[in-house]
Amino acid sequence: MLSNKAKYALKALLVLADEYGHGPMLISDLAEREGIPKKFLELILLDLKKHGLLQSQKGRGGGYFLGKPPGSVTFGQVIRILDGPLAPVSCVSQMAYQRCKECRDEATCGVRLVMKETRDAIANVLDGVSLADGLKKVKTVAARSRSRRAGK
Repeated sequence: MLSNKAKYALKALLVLADEYGHGPMLISDLAEREGIPKKFLELILLDLKKHGLLQSQKGRGGGYFLGKPPGSVTFGQVIRILDGPLAPVSCVSQMAYQRCKECRDEATCGVRLVMKETRDAIANVLDGVSLADGLKKVKTVAARSRSRRAGK
């Protein structure tokens, strides 16, 4: 399950993707806009900055901004940074592989085979969706919703 930390990070990053190229954004503005506790958001943004996804500017007009173009940051990257491996069990993890102690034969383990398919499917989706893609999805759904309301 996605942690609140990763969910809040993705929400904040989508806002920063929408503001990309317009300068830094204050933590307080981000927190208020997305309903994220400010202190928790500070910790999240510091972690993302440490991993190179964000940059910050101090002083008047300062705040956080994306350190990379929105099209080059994937949901998978963000989740791995904050929550760790995407694999549901350690024996199929690419980042944190550990053989199961009770396993007699990994090659024929039914649980491992299904969990590997699961991991691959999750990784394919999350690594295939950038912040730019996520933002595009949001804007498409919002436009449809507005046109439905206007048509009623």
